Amino acid sequence: MTSKTLFITGASSGIGAATARAAVDGGWNVGLMARSADTLDDLVKDLGDAALALPGDVTDFDAQVDALKRLSDRFGDVNAAFANAGMGVDHPGAQEGDLKEWDKLIDLNIMGLLKTVKAALPYLSQNRGHMVLTGSAAGRVHLSGSVYGATKWFVHGFGGNLAQEMKEWGGRCTVVAPGMVNTSFFDEPKPGKLEASDVAEAVMLALNASEVNDVREIFLMPRG
Repeated sequence: MTSKTLFITGASSGIGAATARAAVDGGWNVGLMARSADTLDDLVKDLGDAALALPGDVTDFDAQVDALKRLSDRFGDVNAAFANAGMGVDHPGAQEGDLKEWDKLIDLNIMGLLKTVKAALPYLSQNRGHMVLTGSAAGRVHLSGSVYGATKWFVHGFGGNLAQEMKEWGGRCTVVAPGMVNTSFFDEPKPGKLEASDVAEAVMLALNASEVNDVREIFLMPRG
C-alpha cells in the first residue's frame, strides 16, 4: 500500500515534532515546515527517508505554496495537512497587552493558519484529504482579557466552517484542542500536564479514523 503524506507546520519541536514521529511510525511520509532549518535537519536525520525538511516562515504564503509543491514532488501527493504553528504572548490581558505582540500573534495564529489551509486545499481536494488544526482549551472557555485565547476561538469557529466546506467534496477537518501541554511553549516545565506525544496521538487518531468517521474535534485535558 502506498504511504500517505502529511504536511506539518511548527514542526521543529513540541507537538509538531512529536506528530512527525508518530506519523512516520504509523507509515506516513511527512513534510516538516518551521523557521529553524538546523533543527529540522536534525529531526529528518532521526526520521529517515520518510521525512522532508521544508524550512520557511508560515506567515509567508508563497513559502507555504513552495513547500507543499516540494513535498508533493518528493512523495507524489499530499493527503493531509496539520496547521500547528502558533505562539503565545508575554504580556497577557487587554489593558496590559502589547500591540506589536498582538500583530505577531494574529499574523501567526490566524493568518498563518489560514495560509496553510489555502495552500494545502488544492492538494487535499484531489484526494478527499484531511486538514487538522491546533486549537486549545483556551478556545473553549473565557479567560480574563486573553487575546491568545481569542485567536484559538477563531480556530475553533473556522474549523467548523472549514469542515462544512471540505464535506462538499468528501474531505475532513479536525480541530485538536489540548489543555496545558508540557512543551517549550512555556518558560517553565509543566510536570503532570499533557505531553506533546499525547497531542500527537490525538492527531493520528483523527487521521486514521475510518472513511465514514468524520472526527470534527478532539478535546484533551490532563487528568491531574
